[in-house]
Amino acid sequence: MNKPNIYITRKIPEHLIKPFKEDFNFRMWDEETIPIPKDVLYEEAKQADGLLCLLTEKIDKEFLDHASHLKIIANMAVGYDNIDVAYAKEKQVIVTNTPDVLTETTADLTFALLMATARRIVEAADCIRENKWGDWSPFMLAGSDIHHKKIGIVGMGRIGKAVAKRAKGFNMNVLYHNRSRKYKIESELGIAFQSFEELLTESDFVVSLLPLSDETTNKFNRSAFQKMKSTGIFINVSRGGVVDEAALYEALVNNEIKAAGLDVFQNEPINSTHPLVSLKNVVALPHIGSASVSTRENMITLCLENIDYVFAGKGPKTPVT
Repeated sequence: MNKPNIYITRKIPEHLIKPFKEDFNFRMWDEETIPIPKDVLYEEAKQADGLLCLLTEKIDKEFLDHASHLKIIANMAVGYDNIDVAYAKEKQVIVTNTPDVLTETTADLTFALLMATARRIVEAADCIRENKWGDWSPFMLAGSDIHHKKIGIVGMGRIGKAVAKRAKGFNMNVLYHNRSRKYKIESELGIAFQSFEELLTESDFVVSLLPLSDETTNKFNRSAFQKMKSTGIFINVSRGGVVDEAALYEALVNNEIKAAGLDVFQNEPINSTHPLVSLKNVVALPHIGSASVSTRENMITLCLENIDYVFAGKGPKTPVT
């Protein structure tokens, strides 16, 4: 019996593939940092029974029509807005993602970004690097306190809950908004549900942990930023598409909000010419929410396990429903 062919759209460490080589034939794109070109992906997909891909790959109707023989698409991310999941289901192609394994790591990064933005950490480090540290003054690089402030978390999933736990360690008052109320989490952590508008108005820190969908696209728009406090700080570690970046830029330039910490953007990757990057009150990161070595290895392993389970007839471990 021939072994199934699995194509991996980015170069990954050999030791992660090794345990699965007895049961599968693997091919992969030979670049770690450069996304696979569309024509190469389409050509490779002709021979593939399974695909391990990243958010950079557009798995749309055109691709699925081209590769409808695939049995599984294992997406190395929690989000899956790069995949037309409904159409994949029509084509009877299983789609999986990587929840849970990156929750704590992403929550760490979320809180690190919040702290760096509030306390102007990057700006302060650059002050020394650029030889700009002169005489001390009472308000030199003075930022915002975090302890005992109100944090509003928009999107109370696994990562939202983990961020709320960290916030409690700083004696923060935690508010949240979600499509459905999480009564168990409210009771467990002592957090309060609020409408989106109330959360914006009352929070010192507004943190987006929303998935991207038609409902959440540009949810943080001109109106939303106008409702925030002028001392408010906006943090986005979800998807760039939930933010109207032009509206955010305007809010920051006009001092309608104080600062923003961003790990994600509408059109990635960005560079130093992006308007938001030019602002001193913005901390911009290159989408590194889950970027610890162990977590990224665990994400890849979970993708491979999903593929293994499907071809063994067990069904996927973490299917996208």
